[in-house]
Amino acid sequence: MFQIGQIYKRSDIHTKHGGQQQGGISTPKGRPYILLFTGSGEPYGYHDGWDPNKVFHYSGVSHAGDMEFTGGNKAIRDHAKDGKDIHLFEQVSAGRVRYLGCFACNSWHFRQAKDKSGKSRRAIVFHLVPLEEVHVPAVPSHVAPTQLPLDLQPLDELRKKAFASASPAEESSPKKAKRLYYERSEAIRAYVLRRAGGVCEACGKAAPFHRMDGSPYLEPHHTRRRSDGAPDHPRWVGAICPNCHREIHHGVNGESLNRRLEERLGAIELYNI
Repeated sequence: MFQIGQIYKRSDIHTKHGGQQQGGISTPKGRPYILLFTGSGEPYGYHDGWDPNKVFHYSGVSHAGDMEFTGGNKAIRDHAKDGKDIHLFEQVSAGRVRYLGCFACNSWHFRQAKDKSGKSRRAIVFHLVPLEEVHVPAVPSHVAPTQLPLDLQPLDELRKKAFASASPAEESSPKKAKRLYYERSEAIRAYVLRRAGGVCEACGKAAPFHRMDGSPYLEPHHTRRRSDGAPDHPRWVGAICPNCHREIHHGVNGESLNRRLEERLGAIELYNI
């Protein structure tokens, strides 16, 4: 939808995509994404920006009193569960913003800041990880010394891990943000591939071939994202064959195939959400 580094008029963004035209957090109705804008909170002590680990610190909203997980703050925290990506823009001049990319939030921390009246209050700082910075390998590799590799664990265990990993963001150190997102993505990826049982969740046909380790070859596909970066919630990620994957992204019937897959995933995970 947007090009990283490109400058846009904010009014044009809202004309096309909807959402609140004021403030930092915009939640377009009926769209699978949230739009975040920097700069709007500086008069209230909000200072957004990158840390040395290339994690973006984004302050929550509330002009008075302690920040709570309501409204836009809740939307950011729950974005993965709700099937919504985060698109981040930085203000460059009055009415103009630069697109920084698509991000995911898996953690946050509290800090002290001033509210509108100058009183000290508790503020939420979200840790946003750029998706292009996170690459989940084709075969999960991270294994704690005391646990079985993910691909050897029972389906029920993988399901528990996947949904625990896909829970709303948690309080944590920003230094752990990338690793936390990576580990959660591995758990979700391992689960959706095992859930499929070697059968494409889009067309119902068997995987076209097997990997060198003997596992059926299917590809994770995020039904609400144009590019398939790290998976972020089992409800929105399907394991599909390469042919269906290409058709969804490039075929004339791709949109309808993706919609049917999304409906099937909703039925599969109805009792897990």
